[in-house]
Amino acid sequence: MSDESRLREDICRYGRSLFERGLTPGSSGNISLRLPDGGWLVTPTNASLGFLDPARISRLDQQGRLVSGDKPTKEIPLHSALYESRSEAKAIVHLHSTHAVAVSMLPEIDPRQVLPPLTPYYLMRTGGTALVPYYRPGDPAVADAIRGLAGRYSSVLLANHGPVVAGDSLEGAVFATEELEETAKLYLLLRNLNPRQLSPGQVADLVSHFGLTLPEPEDHAGHDHG
Repeated sequence: MSDESRLREDICRYGRSLFERGLTPGSSGNISLRLPDGGWLVTPTNASLGFLDPARISRLDQQGRLVSGDKPTKEIPLHSALYESRSEAKAIVHLHSTHAVAVSMLPEIDPRQVLPPLTPYYLMRTGGTALVPYYRPGDPAVADAIRGLAGRYSSVLLANHGPVVAGDSLEGAVFATEELEETAKLYLLLRNLNPRQLSPGQVADLVSHFGLTLPEPEDHAGHDHG
């Protein structure tokens, strides 16, 4: 099996796993993988992640033009912008997972840090999550909003829409997306109950021990940090 064939199979396997656990219903959600030649593999438009065909996955060239397979997801601008701003990203997962979408609608959410440090694995997997304002699905303007984050976040939550998470592998992106969804669920369960969060010292210990890079609290979308 060629490397590309294996990657196609991986997309189908992880997509089915996410779908079967109810993390992205119907034909929602999409997955992309960056290939060594600079092109991508991406799930087709209106395709259920639970029933993907490896041969029909869209293959795009470096300019995002369709080379083979079905018509790609309408969320190409979203994926493209995150790849551009996160040069180390090799895969992106976008879901419509219930708890993350619910959190994106809450009025108290800080767009610079959607969720508090409830667990170590949330920080270890995602590094923190930014909130992007609502845009119509497929709207190219969402790409500018992603670029405005200047690559500081690998985990982004689209308001009233869902999470978009980049990783250095497909497995890493999937695991981080799952951790984001579970932390969103915890947040909703504990909302208004004043839960004990990780202290600044505990967060600093995680950063030191695991070499984490977390967005600075004062960072704000749109600032250019060079």
